Amino acid sequence: MSARGGRAGTAGVGRATWAALRARRAAVARLAGWSALEALPALLSGALVARAVDGGFLAGRLGTGLGWLAALGAAVLVGAVATGRTYRSLGAVVEPFRDDLAARVVRAALHDATRPGGRPDSAAAARLTHQVELVRDTFAGLLLVTRGFLFAAGAALIGLLALDPVVAALVGAPLVAGLVVFLAALPAMAGQQRRYVRAGEELGRAASTALAGHRDVRACGAAGRVVADVGARVADQAAAERTLARMSAVRSLSLGLGGWLPLAVLLLAAPWLVDRGLTAGAVLGALVYVSTGVQPALHALVQGVGGGGLRYVVTLDRILRACPDEAGGTPVERPDAAPVPTGATPVPADGEPPAVCARRLTFRYGVAARPVLEDAGVTLAAGEHLAVVGPSGAGKSTLAALLSGLLAPQAGSVRLGGVPVADAPPEALARLRALVPQEAYVFTGSLADNLRYLRPDADDATVAAALDALGAGPLAARLGGLAGEVEPAALSAGERQLIAAVRAYLSPAPLVLLDEATCHLDPAAEARVEEAFARRPGTLVVIAHRISSAVRARRVLVLDDARPVVGTHEELLARSATYRELVGHWDDRPAAAARS
Repeated sequence: MSARGGRAGTAGVGRATWAALRARRAAVARLAGWSALEALPALLSGALVARAVDGGFLAGRLGTGLGWLAALGAAVLVGAVATGRTYRSLGAVVEPFRDDLAARVVRAALHDATRPGGRPDSAAAARLTHQVELVRDTFAGLLLVTRGFLFAAGAALIGLLALDPVVAALVGAPLVAGLVVFLAALPAMAGQQRRYVRAGEELGRAASTALAGHRDVRACGAAGRVVADVGARVADQAAAERTLARMSAVRSLSLGLGGWLPLAVLLLAAPWLVDRGLTAGAVLGALVYVSTGVQPALHALVQGVGGGGLRYVVTLDRILRACPDEAGGTPVERPDAAPVPTGATPVPADGEPPAVCARRLTFRYGVAARPVLEDAGVTLAAGEHLAVVGPSGAGKSTLAALLSGLLAPQAGSVRLGGVPVADAPPEALARLRALVPQEAYVFTGSLADNLRYLRPDADDATVAAALDALGAGPLAARLGGLAGEVEPAALSAGERQLIAAVRAYLSPAPLVLLDEATCHLDPAAEARVEEAFARRPGTLVVIAHRISSAVRARRVLVLDDARPVVGTHEELLARSATYRELVGHWDDRPAAAARS
């Protein structure tokens, strides 16, 4: 990353952090209040020790000396109570920030995986499970050490000023020098931390790719090359981690200047300070301020910011760059995206376009894998009803995913209503098609929320009509009506499929693809669902798993190793050996009836 990119990333992290703190102003104010109370021992320790020595022990008044020390003990107890409260206030700031980041990562991963040509991002899991948690932990640590330094070191310096301004100057000069050295080294530390994080991500990506494609790797004889590539990533990460370890020397120098040098200066200057009128108790109090206030606070700041703080800046920067906030931040720019009208489907000047036009589709699941579909195509007019059949592995579900835009072909094109699927953003595709997969997705919530997911404006009468059309009325009644709660684990696979089918039926999309979406329903329920979709305005594609689905369709597409064949049920019985074999496998009686 360039210096300019690093500065821009740091600025973005600063804005995100400031926004998180501003959004929780009340919690931050409570944290500051309890931190001030927690710093009470740091403010009083030196002064009370000085009074105990000068006015008590050195004056021969043991009780007075013990009384001042008892007062210090009371201040420590108050500070301990405040410490417990600071952690509670800290959680009120940190946990909502962590939840916001997790939601941001999930939104970005889903957006990228569901866009045309998108792929599931293996790094998204790492960002969610590792990087977000790392940011949460380091953010909490950064808040702790920063407010600890500000309040504890500030209180100690105020106490030193109260004892003697000269003593405060003797302590403050090396403290400032140590801070300057540390702050000057922070950009270089951040650069090395970025290198370490990038190396870790590259290693994870390389290892994930190698493991996912290990069969192809072995088949192509590329094991040595892949092992060498992953090994290079391991070496890069190890080198970055060793460099980070060497940077700890800078932190040690800062601690030496700002934490230990003030003690040495005070000890060396003690005779001179006493000669100019400073009491022995005041000298001892100054040493207490430095050893129990300034030095621990600086140590915590340097170690916390130099370790966790750098990880926070770099890791949060990676999350912000990889997961742009579509709602409030900069949207993802995709150069291959073309504008798609938000209203009606575009119609060419020469007439209405086909509902589906797929040409010369080729798709394989690996670079060296055999194509699942090769040079395949299908054209459907608006209102058509097509069933797709074929043996297992013939590419039926792959075709449905290509038509819906969930997969991008290696060659060929798909248009829905004249709109190129490859250029359409997810929101435009959602208006063009509804895909119901075999494993129906039902979420916890009311039945109405589940059914209106694709059409939020549907009124109760419209939803009730859809339930009745698909035969889902009894299920809705058993669940308690539209307001009834849906618990996915309590539903059977068929009931989940029925809810998903009603949801797609209500969708305004003109194209519906049922990818074995009724396989868990009995034949009568399946027939009612498919007949309802056939009556629904629009185009229907059914990936069939029973011969009855093919018989109900106006046309049938047969996929096998030979060239795909399209025709009616009767035509395919005469023309396609694969279709005859499938019909006999599914149900001998319909096949026999069709031949008679």
